[in-house]
Amino acid sequence: MDRLTSMAVFVQVVEKGSFVAAAAHMGISTTMVGKHIRQLEERLQARLLARTTRRQGLTEIGRLFYERCRRLLADADRAEALAHHMLTEPAGRLRISAPVVFGNHILTPWLTRFMTQHPEIETEVVLSDRKVDLIEEHFELVFRIGEIGNDGAVARALPDYKLVLAASPAYLARAGTPRSPVDLARHNCFGFSQWQGNSTWRLNGPHGEERVEVKPRLMIDSGESVRQAALADFGIAMHAGILLGEDIADGRLIEVLPDYRPAPRPMHLVYLPDRQQPLKLELFIAYMIAALWGRN
Repeated sequence: MDRLTSMAVFVQVVEKGSFVAAAAHMGISTTMVGKHIRQLEERLQARLLARTTRRQGLTEIGRLFYERCRRLLADADRAEALAHHMLTEPAGRLRISAPVVFGNHILTPWLTRFMTQHPEIETEVVLSDRKVDLIEEHFELVFRIGEIGNDGAVARALPDYKLVLAASPAYLARAGTPRSPVDLARHNCFGFSQWQGNSTWRLNGPHGEERVEVKPRLMIDSGESVRQAALADFGIAMHAGILLGEDIADGRLIEVLPDYRPAPRPMHLVYLPDRQQPLKLELFIAYMIAALWGRN
């Protein structure tokens, strides 16, 4: 028998005053009520009820056990109500991870709009360019750029993460402006160490994909540091258009080989499979998918 059910039966016996009244209240037989009480007493190896032919009362242990059972059952009811609320109302805490540049430039503005629409939702965002573990680090949702592997999680495709090549006017004046992909081999080329394939740059040009072997003198695991190195006239950077686009628009950087765009990186929204997702998560997933595909 379920221990929590037996406790509930015991509480009803105490509060209704008899096995018969408790059985009627719970819709079970008097015999079943007796079985629940006996099971509790056998488990505790103590009498809970002092029974005579005319009346019954609580033993000292029974009185203490009754008070604890009432609190435990009340906590269980509150836990069930909270779970039901989270499944039917958008409320509670979301723990999310995203790459740093994407999180700063794209996720945060959309997330704050979502939270404004749903004031009962709280969110903790961890921005990191490493591949976090959904289970061990207790994330409900992660945004991943690049290959996602096969770890049993659900992966929803998002628009590709677009990259550009860019360098400062001073660097290009000093080292020359590349006219074709093969020219990159003689330049200071640098990029993002969290991504694979940093020594082979794949570029989509007028005649399809071209692969260029480069020798990165500088590898950085921070997108902002990649940007700063480019602004410091160090060489040609490859990184996200959302990071370098404003500098290009303002002339601080110049897009290199604009007819040969770096191959975009796949991006996915990843979460654990669950037959019944909390409404907060379901709504946020739908919101971000619509937002990101809508802006693409």
